[in-house]
Amino acid sequence: MMLMKRRDFLKVSAAAGAMASLYGCAGGAKASGHVVVVGGGYGGATVAKYLRLWSAGGVQVTLIERNPNFIACPISNLVIGGTKTMEEITLSYEGLKNKWGVRVIQDEVLAVDAEKRSISLTQGGRMTYDRLVLSPGVDFMFDQIPGLNNAEAQSRILHAWKAGAQTVALRQQLESMKDGGTYAITIPRAPYRCPPGPYERACLVADYFKKNKPKSKVVILDANEEVTSKKGLFTKAWADLFKGIIEYRNNSEVKDVHVASNTAILEFEKFKADVLNVIPPHRAGDIATKSGLKLINKRWVDINWLSMESTNTPNVHVLGDAIFPAPAMPKSGHMANQHGKLAAAAILNQLAGEEPSPAPVVMNTCYSFVDASNVIHVASVHQYDAVTKTVQPVKGAGGVSAARNELEGQVAIAWAKNIWADMLT
Repeated sequence: MMLMKRRDFLKVSAAAGAMASLYGCAGGAKASGHVVVVGGGYGGATVAKYLRLWSAGGVQVTLIERNPNFIACPISNLVIGGTKTMEEITLSYEGLKNKWGVRVIQDEVLAVDAEKRSISLTQGGRMTYDRLVLSPGVDFMFDQIPGLNNAEAQSRILHAWKAGAQTVALRQQLESMKDGGTYAITIPRAPYRCPPGPYERACLVADYFKKNKPKSKVVILDANEEVTSKKGLFTKAWADLFKGIIEYRNNSEVKDVHVASNTAILEFEKFKADVLNVIPPHRAGDIATKSGLKLINKRWVDINWLSMESTNTPNVHVLGDAIFPAPAMPKSGHMANQHGKLAAAAILNQLAGEEPSPAPVVMNTCYSFVDASNVIHVASVHQYDAVTKTVQPVKGAGGVSAARNELEGQVAIAWAKNIWADMLT
């Protein structure tokens, strides 16, 4: 394995000093120990890199990820819409290994023993840690949709809410659908991963239909009372670009499905589609929910926002979509990246015998394609509040696009490439 030389670490660390100060990292140069990171997504890959960067290689980092490569969920809707390929959103962990000296293991964690500070792996053996970071993303509550609570059903009625094989499979279902058919996407009650994502997907499928299957329809079955993100911008796009193609139905929660007929069973009606895309309710990833961590609503991990540390399990930090969200904080890739940096700074301070920053700041930007080229965005800034002991949105910061435009489409692709580079290279 090629490791970055210490002098090179120091050079890069100096360039990253301003960023480190934003998250309150003071103890990096004095920190040492072994941190195990579980999950190589936006949060896990970021914390692994920045633990190495900000400690100048003083902290040893092991990243455990079940998949051989990183596949980006943001931008994956473009694959479903037919304008990007899986190859374009699939990236390697080689940069983390070869440039930053992160030990990357393709495996899965079976159990966490917090008392002994150890984990057990599916391929056998145990591993000890000084600090553990869990960034497991979400798992789906299939038990709330009984007809989907088996592997065969899940292979036919797809969610495609974790980029990978289902992304390709859903695209194939759309390509195979007859012109004049109906695609229906169901949205669970918030919170769920990527609030604007289902509406973006509806737009991109509609754009594909408009160009290739003009008699076809898109129906959005939303369990929520209204569009959960960028409402005005999405509804204008539907009216301007997809009149007669997209139909939006609020308060339409899926209670069950009939797999053989592609039928969504709602509270008072049934809806049959040619392609049925069901996004089930979410909860924190399995390893987080079965490790004895305190959960809120039996779904999301309760954390200390100063350190991203579990409120009832010392030395275990949790990032990204798996945590109970702060007020107005989305479950997004960009926010998970921010969590990773906040956690890295806090862990380095703790390993050096110092306290985490008392006032960390995180931010989020989320871009949504409303057709193949036009994009809208929402941005926000969040700062820790000592009174409420959570991260609160900063008034007057952030905002949304004035209108959809093609320039933001270029910016959105650049954002994706930049954040991938930030976490992986």
